[in-house]
Amino acid sequence: MKTIAIVGAGPGLGMSIAKKFGQNGFRVALIARNEEKLNQLVVELEQVGIEAAAFQADILNKAQIGSAFAAIKEKYGFIDVLEYSPTPGIDTLANPLDVTEENALYQFQFNVLGAISSVRELLPDMLDKQNGALLFTTGGAAIHPVPMMGNVGIAISGLRNYIFNLNSELKDKGIYAGHLSIGIWMQPNSGVQDKIADIWYDMYTKRDRVEEFITEDKV
Repeated sequence: MKTIAIVGAGPGLGMSIAKKFGQNGFRVALIARNEEKLNQLVVELEQVGIEAAAFQADILNKAQIGSAFAAIKEKYGFIDVLEYSPTPGIDTLANPLDVTEENALYQFQFNVLGAISSVRELLPDMLDKQNGALLFTTGGAAIHPVPMMGNVGIAISGLRNYIFNLNSELKDKGIYAGHLSIGIWMQPNSGVQDKIADIWYDMYTKRDRVEEFITEDKV
């Protein structure tokens, strides 16, 4: 059985991705800061027959990220897929005129350094096996500037560059790196999250494209 680790797991898109991969033979390792909420998600997954476990970590804390992945490896062994999709709080967003060194650095640490730390925990094993996938979910500001996300866009557009470079370096080594950029607002219980999870699984299995930009006409 394969294992997917979802960083930034929550009750919305993270759970839809967990269920989609879980229904296709994956065990699910959920990583986020709030352990109580993670445990609730584990129960929900187990109720639909998906094996899952919670691993607490703050994405801003490199040591905690390392400990979480070490615990996953100890429990499940090789991690086949990383899905990285932590979402910054709305109170951390800044429009271009309000961007400061501090709030730009926060988004870089949250979106980019957390991703790099996660990748570095998994990549050596993936290279040894010549197999694996690194999936990154971001907002539409990674591709098209969104003024209300002035500081976020600086970070996730850089993350997008990293993802494309990863794919270029790894595609001939059996490892897929992909980017899914969501350019719509996802309302709770709208079913959009499930459709996006379907797109992610299609990208993962086909590995025929590095990126999808999610717009209203795609969901």
